Amino acid sequence: MSRGELSEAGYASLALEVATEAGALLMRGYRSRPLPTEKARRDLVTEFDLQSEALIVERLSAATPALGIIAEERGGERKALSWFCDPLDGTTNFVHGHPFFAVSIGLLENGRPLAGAVVAPALGLSWQAYRGGPAKRCVLAGGRPDEICHVSETSELEQALVATGFPPDRQTAPQNNLESFTRVKKVVRGVRRCGSAALDMCLVADGTYDAYWERRLNGWDLAAGAAMVLSAGGKLTSLGGGDVDLTTGHLIASNARVHDSLQRLLAD
Repeated sequence: MSRGELSEAGYASLALEVATEAGALLMRGYRSRPLPTEKARRDLVTEFDLQSEALIVERLSAATPALGIIAEERGGERKALSWFCDPLDGTTNFVHGHPFFAVSIGLLENGRPLAGAVVAPALGLSWQAYRGGPAKRCVLAGGRPDEICHVSETSELEQALVATGFPPDRQTAPQNNLESFTRVKKVVRGVRRCGSAALDMCLVADGTYDAYWERRLNGWDLAAGAAMVLSAGGKLTSLGGGDVDLTTGHLIASNARVHDSLQRLLAD
């Protein structure tokens, strides 16, 4: 499918449709305590990751056959216009029956966010966004209208609620984020660690968090959430303050108002 066959909004709608279907599949295994396999220490995968990914790849391949598809478990061919898919972001949470997990499907055009959707089925929430359009938060049941997302107006880092995460190999990795966590924790109002980068980015976009930072993420962790943050008026940079590579991600996502203060704190 060529670039022009779907609009930006059309790609976002497709991502939301497929992510919602994959989220329903995941709910069949939620709270079942599925037996995981360790890809590496603390880096888990379950049968539900694989089933969700198979569904996503099948649906996106059928709808957009000319686009690249890169998924967490199977990889894929990267093209100028490529889907980056996390079939179960927050597998450790899912394995333990914790509700903070999501399906994340984002579309990058030459490395820049074009559209995306994130569905958190156990929370009953979804988000979608596209370049040039709004980011939206939706309650999946109850008939409430979609909420247009705006980043928060917090301007002082001392009043900020921020989020972060840690790599699975944090016991050996030099870039394990533990020192940065301690430094930031001493300054801000609070730091949350929910275990899903996709949800952290969405919570920046909808104004729940004022900022989020993390190291050593992948494109499937970030592509959809990046679309949310930018469409909601937020800011994305590398930890050093420059352009962020969303496929190899060391990044800060924020409401823009506390961004520079957090960036300086992380750089010290």
